[in-house]
Amino acid sequence: MSRLISSLVVLMVLATPAYPQGGRPLFKYGKWVLAAGALGMNYLAAKAHDRADDNFHALERRCLIDPRLCDLNASGRYSDPGSEGLFQESLRYDGRARRWLFGGEAALLSAAAIFVWELTRHTSKPDNIPFEPEVRSLRRGTGVGLKVPF
Repeated sequence: MSRLISSLVVLMVLATPAYPQGGRPLFKYGKWVLAAGALGMNYLAAKAHDRADDNFHALERRCLIDPRLCDLNASGRYSDPGSEGLFQESLRYDGRARRWLFGGEAALLSAAAIFVWELTRHTSKPDNIPFEPEVRSLRRGTGVGLKVPF
């Protein structure tokens, strides 16, 4: 999944089509790709966390059925290979969930930064606005109207 996302980012950087109304496609579409990537990575983090929980609950059930299966040896590992395997799988999926979550949060922060950057940059008005609202301060009030170019 991370290779797919990095490939999409590289392709967006290399793509240089005509810029509509002064917008760069990397920023125009990149923020949406990053936002979608954040959602996808957080979903994958939740799935990995669920798998880690499933393995740990299986280990707990195993220990409740036969407590001898959960005896620890001198190194702090489970003496039973099946119990140790379930514990290691739980740790592996927890690590995977953590990495997906960090990636998702980084993508979300990047998308938010691009959204804010786009909102704060100055852009010129397009010439094809047919009716532009106008507000003027008059002597005894405020005038509201439309400006129509001919």
